[in-house]
Amino acid sequence: MIDGFPLLSYSSAIEPLRAGNLLSGANLFEISHFSAKGNRIKSSSGAEIVTRCYDEALGLDFLFLVAGGDPFKVDNPELFEWLAEAPKTDTVLGGISGGPVILTKAGLMKDYRMTVHWEHASLLEQMYPNLILERSLFVIDRNRITCSGGTAPLDLMHLLIAREFGTKFARDVSDWFIHTDVRKPGEAQRSGLEERFGTQVGSVLSSIELIENHIADPLTLEQLARLVGMSSRHLNRLFQREIGTSVMKFCRNTRLEVARKLIESSSLTNNEILQATGFSSPVHFSRAFSEQFGLPPTSYRKGKKS
Repeated sequence: MIDGFPLLSYSSAIEPLRAGNLLSGANLFEISHFSAKGNRIKSSSGAEIVTRCYDEALGLDFLFLVAGGDPFKVDNPELFEWLAEAPKTDTVLGGISGGPVILTKAGLMKDYRMTVHWEHASLLEQMYPNLILERSLFVIDRNRITCSGGTAPLDLMHLLIAREFGTKFARDVSDWFIHTDVRKPGEAQRSGLEERFGTQVGSVLSSIELIENHIADPLTLEQLARLVGMSSRHLNRLFQREIGTSVMKFCRNTRLEVARKLIESSSLTNNEILQATGFSSPVHFSRAFSEQFGLPPTSYRKGKKS
């Protein structure tokens, strides 16, 4: 458990195991809680969990790191070193919500398929460009399990329980939580573009997807229009009608939002961030950032640290 862990993600992972014990009338699962200092750990909503120190976590079948908030700030070399030893004892390592970030920082996700909560995905890709990162609910790859958090651990535990005790028993556990629509690992974490932006116009949705996939190398209006098969003028009219802004302003605001998250959550320099978000010069980046957020990047960063 990492201080500030997300309570819903934690409960969604733990409760199916508790219910499995209850429904079976046997102690199928034994659950222990650990933290870096072995004291009471507070969730994001203030609920406290009593833990033991992680160095007491020996002989485990599974070890999940549950983290929320800003997992990029977790910097504990002793914990990282200890985590690296866990797979040598046949313990399966897992991360939930922001937990996969910590596994990555510990150097434990190299050459493994993985996922993470969508809030952390873009920054994780910027910091570790060689990751095999997927935008799915959960990923099981050999002795690593990564889960996006929220209610996704309910789906993950359904699969793990089914593997060990059969699909009928897993379904009984899921039904206990009125979790009747069990999702597959590869399903999306977020609602579709249609729901996020309130439009069903195909050319607008295709343009948004292209914009979000070209943050560091933004496409021009002409390139976007050509790729979706219409004139620049017509695409702009559709954006004004459906989104309420022009194509290029939407593109710039999308890149600036990524830049803001990088400033808040990473140690990247302003120069590295402007390159990662496709701005041509420090002056251009600073001016655009100030217009959008009221402060230049350097002042914004200082304000977040104070």
